[in-house]
Amino acid sequence: MLGSSFFLSRSHHGATIPTRSRHAVHVRQDRRVSAHGHAIHLGCAGWNVPRDFALAFGEGSSQLARYATRFRAVEINSSFYRPHRRQTYERWAASTPPDFAFSVKLPQAITHELRLVRAMPVFDAFLDQVQGLGQRLRCLLVQLPPSLAFDSRVAGRFGAALRRRYAGPVAIEPRHASWFTAQADALLAGLRFGRVLADPVRHDAGAAPGGWPRTVYLRLHGSPRMYWSRYEDDLLGLLAPRLSTAAMDAEHCWCIFDNSAAGQSVGDALRLEEMLAGLRRPG
Repeated sequence: MLGSSFFLSRSHHGATIPTRSRHAVHVRQDRRVSAHGHAIHLGCAGWNVPRDFALAFGEGSSQLARYATRFRAVEINSSFYRPHRRQTYERWAASTPPDFAFSVKLPQAITHELRLVRAMPVFDAFLDQVQGLGQRLRCLLVQLPPSLAFDSRVAGRFGAALRRRYAGPVAIEPRHASWFTAQADALLAGLRFGRVLADPVRHDAGAAPGGWPRTVYLRLHGSPRMYWSRYEDDLLGLLAPRLSTAAMDAEHCWCIFDNSAAGQSVGDALRLEEMLAGLRRPG
């Protein structure tokens, strides 16, 4: 279950999250959910609209177009399993409003097969494809296999090569315990990679986001039963103000629900959206 350190403090893996100042980089405000400060990219992994929640969405020429009438962000997971043509990404972009944000997961060939070593030819092909999203490409997601331990040379070389090609937000989801250390966190911060807070939390040190503090990324898979369980209102009620605080401190703040096996992700995102909107209402 989500760790209390994320709800109850402003700490960021043992360090203070920088607060906004007059020198902070401001991002364009748009229709994404935000109580204060920067916007929150709130949405789901995938854009299926279950029948139970259909009335919460407008009409659209496709499932993505319908999804985009309510949410302003989505995470593409299918790119992990198979490549999509650049024209497909272009079509997806054209189905959404200009302020819509896509996060795209790197292929498993990079993370699970090559394990970040000599992976740039595959990454170059992937990047050429996803650039079909244009300005709607707002984050790359790097999910590592649980067996991949932290190696500063491997991680550093991969991260530097990625950064020579792509300057935008990157969120990395390591799952081996060796990544949740001060050394790993410092390397990720130097690369400007935000470390994902994934629920259920595998390691105590993963109960808050880490790495680069300007990119905060939550992936909520459902708990206690991953991909199936609905989040209770009490937990979402704790999450809403903490997420709002994170959005004040970060340039890029994402909250993605991936408990989609029974359609719970959409319902949870809708309820969290309403709670965040309630924080903006006077009184």
